[in-house]
Amino acid sequence: VPCVRRGLGPMADASILSLPPLPQDSCFSFRKLWAFTGPGFLMSIAYLDPGNIESDLQSGAVAGFKLLWVLMLATIIGLLLQRLAARLGVVTGLHLAEVCHRQYQKVPRIILWLMVELTIIGSDMQEVIGSAIAINLLSMGKIPLWGGVLITIADTFVFLFLDKYGLRKLEAFFGFLITIMALTFGYEYITVKPDQGKLLQGLFIPYCHNCGTPQLKQAVGIVGAVIMPHNMYLHSALVKSRQVNRANKREVQEANKYFFIESCIALFVSFIINIFVVTVFAEAFFNKTNADVNSVCVNASSPHSSLFPNNNETLEVDIYKGGAVLGCYFGPAALYIWAIGILAAGQSSTMTGTYSGQFVMEGFLNLRWSRFARVLLTRSIAITPTLLVAIFQDVEHLTGMNDFLNVLMSLQLPFALIPVLTFTSLPSVMNDFANGL
Repeated sequence: VPCVRRGLGPMADASILSLPPLPQDSCFSFRKLWAFTGPGFLMSIAYLDPGNIESDLQSGAVAGFKLLWVLMLATIIGLLLQRLAARLGVVTGLHLAEVCHRQYQKVPRIILWLMVELTIIGSDMQEVIGSAIAINLLSMGKIPLWGGVLITIADTFVFLFLDKYGLRKLEAFFGFLITIMALTFGYEYITVKPDQGKLLQGLFIPYCHNCGTPQLKQAVGIVGAVIMPHNMYLHSALVKSRQVNRANKREVQEANKYFFIESCIALFVSFIINIFVVTVFAEAFFNKTNADVNSVCVNASSPHSSLFPNNNETLEVDIYKGGAVLGCYFGPAALYIWAIGILAAGQSSTMTGTYSGQFVMEGFLNLRWSRFARVLLTRSIAITPTLLVAIFQDVEHLTGMNDFLNVLMSLQLPFALIPVLTFTSLPSVMNDFANGL
């Protein structure tokens, strides 16, 4: 690859980080790991977006602790796939969309690009709507859903230009948002105090007793929410922000090793945060009816009691109703802390989703536009359907949308898996680093 910077896309303005030298006899260095830390945590944001959070709370409310093992296995499989995507970027110096542009003929290349764009649009809808719901909750309903969408669009553009001040500052900002999520959802976990025995049983016993169609739909939704196709394109591009001499096999091996360790740490953190959300709703709201919640909300004089009709139907929750029901049971502080966590999840994932869109469009279509044109086009494609949903749909009636979008993500997985698995097993692409399996 003649130029390492080629294809960096939205991060082209940020300097590529040089890495500290590692002694020949050293097998591990925390200093080196720190230098490689960043891309994996940006990638892990996709495992913490509002779509994931909503899938978590719904699986807890619908199936209790029974689907935790699905979440764990999906995260492990996601880690293995992210490792392949990172290896592709490290070894070739090209991200996945660029390799697709070089390796595929025009028709399959266009089909792949359209499928990935569809997943980005679906993911972006979850992320922006999630941010808008959080803004609505924090403003006590004064800012409507469409107003929150417009605010999210505006501040995403502002935050995206943080990388002009250095890549490390941008990565630190994403780390700050992940910390907010850990603290806020951790607060809910400590407040509710889930049963630890049921938690461990749900994690390590792959069985779902008395489960039916609703639980199966939630399991499929968990897979679609966790393993996001466009995230593989993103990770393969993010690893190019570290300076690696690809002519030196030892340096490439080091980069692969440290990026994998960093990804393990990042996805472990995201997994713990997801567990917080699942277990909170499994402990507090599994098998609850609308009447149960309605009576508690009325007694607490909650303004959201009308969300839950006084009938014996099983409670259905989404991000908005989830915050409301937490406020009814555990006080207003739980509601606002929940909303802050959702806002952090939405803001961070919206920014990484925009990066994904730019990398995908540049790679598949071989575009070399100005930075502003790239951001404007990719945001416009993804944001238009979201704005239409926000204008014509009420914030209180969005429960079904997230389920549909998560299942859509599951259906789109082959269009990312096939290129990743194919290219990383080809010696003509990966040289000595091709997968043997």
